[in-house]
Amino acid sequence: MDIIKLKLRTKQSITVLTGAGISAESGVPTFRGSDGLWKNFQPEQLATLEAFQADPCLVWKWYDWRRKLIEPIKPNPAHYALVEIEAQTEQFTLITQNIDGLHHKAGSQNVLEIHGNIWKVQCTKCQCLSRNFEVPIQILPTCHQCGGLLRPKVVWFGETLPVKELEAAQFAATHCSLMFIIGTSGLVQP
Repeated sequence: MDIIKLKLRTKQSITVLTGAGISAESGVPTFRGSDGLWKNFQPEQLATLEAFQADPCLVWKWYDWRRKLIEPIKPNPAHYALVEIEAQTEQFTLITQNIDGLHHKAGSQNVLEIHGNIWKVQCTKCQCLSRNFEVPIQILPTCHQCGGLLRPKVVWFGETLPVKELEAAQFAATHCSLMFIIGTSGLVQP
C-alpha cells in the first residue's frame, strides 16, 4: 500500500483497466438479463453484424432496452475516485471494457472505451460517428450526412477492437509506472 501511495503522490504515469465489476456497483445489469422478450435470445445472437444485417429493428430494440436500463444509473464512488486520481496525475489513461459511459459521466477525461459506447452511433455507409442519447429510439436512426443506417458504436461478437483504441491501450499499459485493474477477471478476450 505504501508503494501505491508513493506512486500516487509522485504523480507518475498511471493506467487503469476497468470491467463490468466497477459499473455493477452502480447497478448496471449485465446484458444477459432474463427480462421479457430478451430471455428468448442469447447476447451472441443479437450482438453481431449478421444479426444487425438480418434484422436491424430487432437489434436496435435490444439496444434500446439496454439504454433504458443504463440511462438513469449514476457513477459510483469508484468512478469518482478515478476522476480524482486522474486530476492529480500527469500521465493517466483509463481503459474500460464497459460500454455504459459512466466514466465520462463521472468526469474522467482520458478514457479509452475499447468495446465502444452504447451512447455513440456509427453510420454503416460513411462511418460517420455521432452521439445519440435518445431513449427510446422511435425509428431506426439514420446518418445526418448520408442517410445510411446507424448502428450502435460497440464491438460486436466476431469483430475486432478498434485499432486506434487498442494501440493506445497497449501503449498505456506497457509504459505506465503503476497499473490498476478494477472489476474485471481479465477473461474477456481481448
